[in-house]
Amino acid sequence: MRKRTNSLTDTGTGTGTGGSLLDSDPDLKQRPSRGAAGPAAEDREEPGEDRSMAKPFRRLGLLGKLKRTILWLLLLYVSIPFIIKLCPSIQAKLVFLNFVRMPFFIDLKRPLDQGLNHTHNFYLEPEAGLKIGVWHTVPAQMWREAQGKQGDWFDATLSSAHPVILYLHGNAGTRGGDHRVQLYKVLSSLGYHVITFDYRGWGDSDGSPSEGGMTSDALFIYDWLKQRLDKKRPLYIWGHSLGTGVATNLVRRLCDRGSPPDSLILESPFTNIREEAKSHPFSMVYRYLPGFDWFFLDAITANNIRFASDENMNHISCPVLILHAEDDSVVPFHLGKKLYTLASQSKTLIGHKVQFVPFPSSLNYKHKFIYRSPELSNILSDFFGTADPNTQ
Repeated sequence: MRKRTNSLTDTGTGTGTGGSLLDSDPDLKQRPSRGAAGPAAEDREEPGEDRSMAKPFRRLGLLGKLKRTILWLLLLYVSIPFIIKLCPSIQAKLVFLNFVRMPFFIDLKRPLDQGLNHTHNFYLEPEAGLKIGVWHTVPAQMWREAQGKQGDWFDATLSSAHPVILYLHGNAGTRGGDHRVQLYKVLSSLGYHVITFDYRGWGDSDGSPSEGGMTSDALFIYDWLKQRLDKKRPLYIWGHSLGTGVATNLVRRLCDRGSPPDSLILESPFTNIREEAKSHPFSMVYRYLPGFDWFFLDAITANNIRFASDENMNHISCPVLILHAEDDSVVPFHLGKKLYTLASQSKTLIGHKVQFVPFPSSLNYKHKFIYRSPELSNILSDFFGTADPNTQ
């Protein structure tokens, strides 16, 4: 009996030390407890799963934003033609761009600030209550005398032996635009008086822009000049870009009344505003859209804007010089070439010199920088058939 008790005791001891036996069993030791280890393991796996699932969602979000952006751009693209058709005054603003007053923050009353220390700023009234700003730059050899002088002195210089150029600038900016100022300096250095002004609605001039108003302002300034010039003193008209349309309008009027100018110089000209608008880089995205003429070009015509230099050539009877750079992207070279062809075939220009001077793309003169040409002096003197004004 004692033996059995001991064996039971041993069995009980085996049962009691079962924990240590289980602990010593390597297979049993590696099994995780479901109650403790399971949830902990799940918690450790969740962040990894979130990151892997977030990537597709992120991609879908970016794709959605891209689709929305494309949709808005498409809607804008389709809307613009209808907006311009319904509000043709927008197209007029895009033609004139008179609200773009570059360079900013310049005082047009002080041409001296632009390096024109021999230039006088003044104002004239082409109509009652309408004031336009004008600059008169004298030939460079007079700059020393010009210091501190007032308007009367500048007016008196117009009776000198030097020829005068009336410069008609293009759209956007003012008479103080950088490339314009650089041309005044070049022409002044060549011995010319330069008279330039801002049309009504431009710069510090009063009023609102229109083709008729621009032409009227140019005619008023021309007549004002003729009253102060000796009858033998040459007066040339120089137009650039949109100013070439104003220039041909002006010269047509002068020729119709029997008083043509001595010469007309057209820098970067076009044939008419419809062809120019169709060739302009801004129209590229719509040029081949069905109804382009109806949407865009008819809106220009609705504002009574034509600038029909091609038609004007049939009414002009004075020498014509056309200057155009082959790499001009604003007014394409082919439009200047086409205008020259029309001018050379015009019956009213028979007997008058009509000359076209191209500037190769390699010179990089583009739309605004023909003034950089070292040949400009020879081109002008050869065309005018005169000696260098500085020698007169």
